[in-house]
Amino acid sequence: MSIEVAVRAEAVLGGAPTWDHASGTLLWVDVLGSEVHRYSPGRGDDAVLAVPQHVGAAKPRARGGLVMNLRDGVALVDEDGAKTWLVYWARDGYRSSDAAVDAAGRLWAGTARYDGEPTGWLARVEPNGDAKVVLNGVGAGNGIGWSPDGALLYHADSAARRVDVLDFDRDSGDATNRRVVAEVDRGRPAGLCVDASGAIWVALPGGAAVRRYAPDGRLDAEVELPVGQPTACAFGGHDFTDLYVTTARAGDAPGELAGSVLVVPGAGEGQPSTAFAG
Repeated sequence: MSIEVAVRAEAVLGGAPTWDHASGTLLWVDVLGSEVHRYSPGRGDDAVLAVPQHVGAAKPRARGGLVMNLRDGVALVDEDGAKTWLVYWARDGYRSSDAAVDAAGRLWAGTARYDGEPTGWLARVEPNGDAKVVLNGVGAGNGIGWSPDGALLYHADSAARRVDVLDFDRDSGDATNRRVVAEVDRGRPAGLCVDASGAIWVALPGGAAVRRYAPDGRLDAEVELPVGQPTACAFGGHDFTDLYVTTARAGDAPGELAGSVLVVPGAGEGQPSTAFAG
C-alpha cells in the first residue's frame, strides 16, 4: 500500500481523526498542543482552532459546531465559538483521551491519568448531558468503535496492550460482557476504527504500524509506517476508502514526519461517522 502525507505538521500528540462527511473534511486534534484541526483535502489546507486546555477529541454535532472531550469534561462549541460545558468532571492528575459517537448520537468519552495509572474511565454521555461511567480501571483508554451491525463495542486499552470487546445494546446504550479480542505484541494499541467488513484497524504507538484484526481477533494485515508513533486511524474520503493516520512527536526517534497526518489511499472500506445529537 502507498503511504502519503496528508498534513505535514508537528503535533505533540496527534489523535482522534474523524471524517466529517457533511463538510468533506477531516477533524483531528493535538491532544497536548491543545489544538483542534480541520483538514480539507479538496483545498489542501489545515485550519487550526486553539482551545484552552488539553483536548482528547472533537466530533461534529448534528446541529452544527463541535463536541469536545476536554481535560475537565465534555463541552459543546457552537459555530460562532461559544463554549458550554455539557459534563464537568475535572480531577487533578487526569486528562481527556479519545471519544466516539455511536449510531444513536451518544458520545463515548475517555479519561486517563497523566501518569498512566489504571484509574481512568470510559463514560457514555447522552445528548442532554446525562453521563454514566461504563468502564472503570482504564490505564490509557484510546480507540472506541462499533461493529457494522452495532452489536459490539470495541475499546483499546494502551496500558494493558489489548483490545477489548463488549456486547452492545444500541437502544439502551448498555455495554456488557467485557472480554479480550486481541492481545498486542508490538507497540501499544491506541486509536482504532472498524471497517465495513467488521475488521478492526488499530494504530500502534511504538510499533510504527497500523494493524488490521479480523472480528475474531486474528491478525490479518499490517501496514508499516515511516513514523514511530502512529496514534489513531479513521477512514475518510468521499467513498470512505482512504485510511487517515495521526501521529505524535512524543516518544523515541520521532523522525521527519512525526506529528504529521498520513493517509493510505484505498486501504479498505470504512463506515460513515455519526454526528453527536446534542
